[in-house]
Formats: sequence, C-alpha cells, structure tokens
Amino acid sequence: MGNLVDQIAELQDYEQFADLHWTGSFEDYLSIVREKPSVTRTAFQRVYDMVLSYGSETYFDNKKKIVHYRFFDDPRSGGKDAIFGLDIPLMRLVNVLKSAAYGYGTEKRVILLHGPVGSSKSTIARLLKSGLEAYSRTPEGALYTYEWVLPENLLHVTGGEEVFPCPMNEDPLRLVPTEWRAAAFEKLGLQHEGRRLRIKGDLNPACRLIFRELMAHYNGNWGRVMDHVRVKRLVLSEKDRIGIGTFQPKDEKNQDATELTGDINYKKIALFGSDSDPRAFNFDGEFNIANRGIIEFIEILKLDVAFLYDLLGATQEHKVKPKKFPQTDIDELIIGHTNEAEYRKLLNNEFMEALRDRTIKVDIPYITKLKQEVRIYKKDFTDERVRGKHIAPHTIEMAAMWAILTRLEQPKKHDISLLQKLKLYDGKSLTGFTQDNVKELRKETVREGMDGISPRYVQDKISNALVSQRSETSINPFLVLNELESGLKQHSMLTNEDQKKHFIELLAVVKQEYEEVVKNEVQRAISADQQAIKRLCGNYIDNVKAYTQREKVKNQYTGQDEEPDERLMRSIETKIDIAESRKDDFRREIMNYIGALAVDGKKFSYDTNERLHRALEQKLFEDQKDTIKLTSLVSNVADKETQQKIEVVKQRMIRDFGYNEESATDVLSYVASIFARGDARRA
Repeated sequence: MGNLVDQIAELQDYEQFADLHWTGSFEDYLSIVREKPSVTRTAFQRVYDMVLSYGSETYFDNKKKIVHYRFFDDPRSGGKDAIFGLDIPLMRLVNVLKSAAYGYGTEKRVILLHGPVGSSKSTIARLLKSGLEAYSRTPEGALYTYEWVLPENLLHVTGGEEVFPCPMNEDPLRLVPTEWRAAAFEKLGLQHEGRRLRIKGDLNPACRLIFRELMAHYNGNWGRVMDHVRVKRLVLSEKDRIGIGTFQPKDEKNQDATELTGDINYKKIALFGSDSDPRAFNFDGEFNIANRGIIEFIEILKLDVAFLYDLLGATQEHKVKPKKFPQTDIDELIIGHTNEAEYRKLLNNEFMEALRDRTIKVDIPYITKLKQEVRIYKKDFTDERVRGKHIAPHTIEMAAMWAILTRLEQPKKHDISLLQKLKLYDGKSLTGFTQDNVKELRKETVREGMDGISPRYVQDKISNALVSQRSETSINPFLVLNELESGLKQHSMLTNEDQKKHFIELLAVVKQEYEEVVKNEVQRAISADQQAIKRLCGNYIDNVKAYTQREKVKNQYTGQDEEPDERLMRSIETKIDIAESRKDDFRREIMNYIGALAVDGKKFSYDTNERLHRALEQKLFEDQKDTIKLTSLVSNVADKETQQKIEVVKQRMIRDFGYNEESATDVLSYVASIFARGDARRA
C-alpha cells in the first residue's frame, strides 16, 4: 500500500506547492513589488493580461480585420469550453477589458453579455473565471495578500486569534496610509509600466480596526505594526470562494442583500460586545470574497431592486456598504449575462435608468458561419464519446446548416436565397458577388444571429437520433432532420406558427441540398477509377493541344492523323457549364495553365485543375453509370457482375468519404432511387 501511495506522491510538484504557499514579511513584499510591479495590478488589468497571455492571431474576413484571441479556444482544458465563430463579439469584449485596464472609464461599468439562449454567454463568463484562477497560479499572474500574526499579549486585538487573515484578500500595499502612500511609493521608486503605483482604496473595516489598535499600542510607530504583518501568495479559487464569486438570483421572497455584502456573526457579538464591531462581522458576501478577481451575476436583470443599489455602488464607486459599517473598497470585474426578454424589460423600466447608464452591453449572437457551427457539434459528438453508433458523413453538417438558416435574415437588396447567403457567409464564392457584397449583406441586417434555433436544441435532437432504434449501426442526416422537425411541435421557445412553418420549409431546403451533395459523392465514387480518369484526361489534353495549335491528332489504334475530337471535348466541357461561345477561352486557359506549371518545374495531372477534375469525374460517371446499373439497388434485382461493381463503389464510399457499411448502403440506395425517378420522368 505504501508503495502505491508513493507512486501517486511522485506526481506532486513540490516546487510549485512551495511557490503557491510562499509567505514573507512586508519588507519581502516591497522587494517583490520593486522587482515585479505587475503583482499590484487591478482586477481589470490582470484579466486583460490573462487573455493576452495566450496570444492572438489576425485574419481578414471580407476585408475586415479580425483578431482571434486564443484564450477563448480554452487550451487549458483541451477545448472543452471553446468558443467558436464569435471572434467579433469577443473582440468587443476584450476592447472593453483593455479600456478598463487603462483606466479610461469602463472599469466603472457592469459588463453585460446579452443574447439569445444558448449563445455561449455563461460559457464566456465561466472561461474568464477559470482562466483567472489558473493565471493566479502562474509566476506572471501572481498576486499577494496578508494576515495579522499577533503575540499572546496582543491577542485581545483579534479576539483571541493568533492569526487573523485579511477577510477581503486586499493588496498589502493598502497598509501604507493613504495620506503618505504616494510619497512612499515615489521614495522607494515603485513604478508599474513607467508610472507611479496607484493603489486605491483603504483597508476593510476589520483590518482597519486591528491596524488602529496596533498603532495605538506602538504609539504610532507604523514600522513596528508592520512586524505583525505576514504577506502570502494569493491563489484565486471559485470553489474555495477566494477572488471568484458567483451570484444567482432566487425568487423575490428569498432574496437577501447580505448574500452580496456579508452578515453579522452573532456568536462573536458576546465576545466583542457590539454588533457594530467589524470583528463580529463575516465579510463573506459575494462582493467581499470576489475582491481582487471576478464576480459573475447569472441572469443579472432578475435581481431585486434592493440588490441593484449595491450593484450600482460597486460598479461606479468600487465600494460596497456592509450592514452597520462604512463603505468598503473593492477591486473586481463585474460581469453579468441575460437573455433578450429580461433585457427588453430593462429598457421599458424607467426606474432602471441608473443601471442602464452604468452598463456596457456586449451582444453575444448565435453563430452565422456554417464551419464554426459544425465545430460545436463535432466537439460534443466525437468517436470517443459516441460508442456503438457511426455518424454518417454530412449528418452534423446538415443539422448545422438548418440551424444557421433559421438565424439568417432574408436578403433585402440582393436576389439570392438564404442558402446562397449561408454559403457566402461561409467563404464560398458565388458568381457576381464580391467581398464588398458580403459586407453589405451583413450591414443590411437588423437582428441577424439574435433569433433562430439554439445549438442546444440541435444537440438534443442529434442525441435522440443516436439512441433511436431506427438504425442499427449508424445515423444519417434524414434521421436527424426528422428529429429536428418532430421536435418543433413541442418546442417551448416557438409560439409563432408562421415562424414554425418557416423553419419546416428550411428543413426541405436542407434535404434538397443534401440530395445534391450525396449525388455528387456517389458520382465521384463511381468515377474514382484513377487509371480510367487518367486515360480520359490524357485524351482530352491531346485533343485540346491539337485544337489550340491547329494540328491533328494521331489515332492510337489506326495510326492515322485525324481532326481533334470535338465531340469528346464538348462532352467534358459541358459538365462544368462551359458555353459553346466560351470553349476556345477555356481550352487556351488549360494550355496556359499547363505551360505555367512546366515553367515552375511542375507536372500537370488530372487532379491539378479543380474545374477540369470535376468535369472529368462527371464525364466518367456518365459513361459508367449504365454499366454499373445502380438503379438495380431499388428493385433488388442485380446479376453477380453488377453486384460486384456496386460493392466496389460501396467500398470506395467507405474508404474515401468516411461511411460505414450500413450508411454506405443507405446512401447508394437513396441515390439509386433518385436516378430511378429521373429515368421514370424521362420515360
């Protein structure tokens, strides 16, 4: 047993433990401040530096410069709480933190994250809190507080406690009296970022009383008083209620302001003789314990009016008023979040003007980029988490596509569909549309991203499909889309029938898009014979070269010189909509492309040019589909040779596109039924 314990003990980092539990004298702390002034940063400065410490990267989206802060990728937890697709709102949030860190005024405001349900508001707040906890454990994020250590003859000052910790974890430099604090810092040369240290605020009531008693005992000798101060490293922790606070409103009858500012310790009243003695008070309200860090208000606008008065003072003046005590200085970032309904109530309540005036609203909308929405679901439904069921290709993409479509506003000035708009937002190109057009599309919207379907709803329906008995080994887009549609009938957030009808219509749009996607995949699987496509490509290039150079082509069978095969060239070019009037331009473009590759020492291949590759695949598919007789899957009547060919296609679907046996069979049967319908219509 001892050996097993030792093996676990070997995992411990003793050096880190010693760092996090460092203690020293006030003199030691002054040396630390002189060497590393950043330990005295305000809460806003520390949070801002914490975000920057993870680095950032810049990119351009439709000519707009975007900064992506890696902190919001949640690298500490392997991306568990990563935020996707919200770089612009997060840029606005970080700019607020930056302004507050520089003392430009936003440090006197409540940061209000506002948006629809499930838009990551609480996740952002949770990331900031956990991030600050982790940052306080690093050398760069170190901060310190103090405790009083008294000998036996002075224990009456603390009511018999030999060690009396500062109840609000204040910076030890607050022990320097405010009237000569600035002069002391200047004399010692204590500066931060080239400027004199500015430690604002006074001691909390309990420490102020102890300080006053000791000053009287030592006849005003401040240096002797400091001999009783022990400075220690402060590690922030929400679980231990140190520097991180969270407040969630309860029903109106049970709300009590002491939850924010602390309450009287009735057991100690007999010891100190008065309920107004600060030593008989528990400074354990959320505002008190969150000092030096962050306090999060969940559903902040559901607070009772009595709480709002405390919130206003804490925001504007950085002070709170504990019961029977003077205003007490605090230093903390106040962040809240609320949904749309509660925010509308705030706008319509004239008694809440003071709060509105002290609030910086940061809109956190739903994602409107398909790639980013897909990342949300793929993070939750990984192979590791989903056991025993295969998620067929495009299942998550189609669910995400529908979610995005419900959030988009119909274009006002451009004659495009919502699906085309989605593709433009996702970075796809569309003939006749430039980056400026996409910027204009975004600007003309009013509430885009603030309405629509929540990611949680989609996650729930994917989960339903996974546990459904309708498929044995896999789920496909139709299973999930059907779950999404059936769930709309009982959706608690949807009361508007027109909106519900619109969402159902969008499901039909997504199903049609999926049909095109799988048709294309099956075509590619059928035409994936590399040797055949290479031969077709070589034949096409030989004919194009002869055509552009006005030469003849040697027939490989007869050896005779013949005119270029116009029928072959056009049969390929029409597959990618090259008009008759544009064929010469396209052929010259291909030859110029081959020439440019040759100049760079590169060799042309059938898959080098994407457009030509697609045309060759579709041509080969047209040539081969009749021999494979895919439609025989529908009738279940196929000879042995046809079955073998279909099996080859199925294995390509599994190998190249990520299907399993069941989902590949389902897709082939579905596409076969499409072709069967097409043959029936032609007949």
